[in-house]
Amino acid sequence: MVVDQIRAATQDLLAALTPEQLKKITAPFNTPDHQTWTYLPGAVPGLALTELSAAQEALVVRLLELVYSKRGLADFRAVMAAEIIVRGLGDPMEVAEIGGWTGSTVGDRYYLRVLGDPAGTEPWAWRLNGHHLALHVTLVDGAISFTPQFFGSNPAEVLSGPHAGRRFLVAEQDLGFQLLHALEPAQLDVALVSDAAPDDILTRHDPVADASLLHRGLAYGDMTEDQRQLLSLLIGQYVGRAAGPIGLQTWRDITEQGIERLTFAWAGETQQGVGHRHYYSIAGPTFLAEYDNTQDNANHIHSVWRDLRNDWATDLLAAHYAMHR
Repeated sequence: MVVDQIRAATQDLLAALTPEQLKKITAPFNTPDHQTWTYLPGAVPGLALTELSAAQEALVVRLLELVYSKRGLADFRAVMAAEIIVRGLGDPMEVAEIGGWTGSTVGDRYYLRVLGDPAGTEPWAWRLNGHHLALHVTLVDGAISFTPQFFGSNPAEVLSGPHAGRRFLVAEQDLGFQLLHALEPAQLDVALVSDAAPDDILTRHDPVADASLLHRGLAYGDMTEDQRQLLSLLIGQYVGRAAGPIGLQTWRDITEQGIERLTFAWAGETQQGVGHRHYYSIAGPTFLAEYDNTQDNANHIHSVWRDLRNDWATDLLAAHYAMHR
């Protein structure tokens, strides 16, 4: 079972750390900043990946492989690659693409933290945060929460230099435009909620996502079969980053709450390419995703997946504490 594998892998990692590293990486589950997170650059609590030895890094990668799909892990590495490119860091690209974080500059921008005791019976969590990356995994009574989850990239497309032409978070952008351009005029009147795109995702890095900030747009139930397929593929870009069992549970939740109630909203320009500011959101009773490409002349992507019931395992924790009163 994936939860047991994650528990064992986390214990293996902690057992391999030095006392000094353990002080940085561990905190109580109820630490006051449990739900404080950011996708902005700068230091955050935790153990920087640059401080890991090669053997310790392998244990972290094992942990990532248990919660991410292959594509999710590839996206994780792409975030690091974009960071090396845009910041002009001295690290070779291989550090992002195949590993070797020890002593690297890019590894100093991402931090791992374990909250609570993975060897115990109470809820616990682990998280990886840094510039343009936020992964939060909470484990409660054999169940798992995978959100909030954020991926970003600056640049969205490399415009010059040896990596010119390389694009990041490609399908999130391309599928969004494909769906937009597949809509009929009457549907566009509903889906296109503003000619101006917001400067960032509207839920930002708030501990609790406020879905009321989002325009509802065009409902899945009001789309054609081909349009619904495109929306499903677009949702899959977010959910599909999770390992199979985690992603499947999210799809079950979306279906049980009524997939026809999901909506797609677009703001900003409808022409694709650098310089054309655009934004979209997908929202339903339990699921929320936002994508924004407006900064740096619309060549800088922010994207997020939130679970309106179970970010930080909110519902799972409520059930756990009710059962253990």
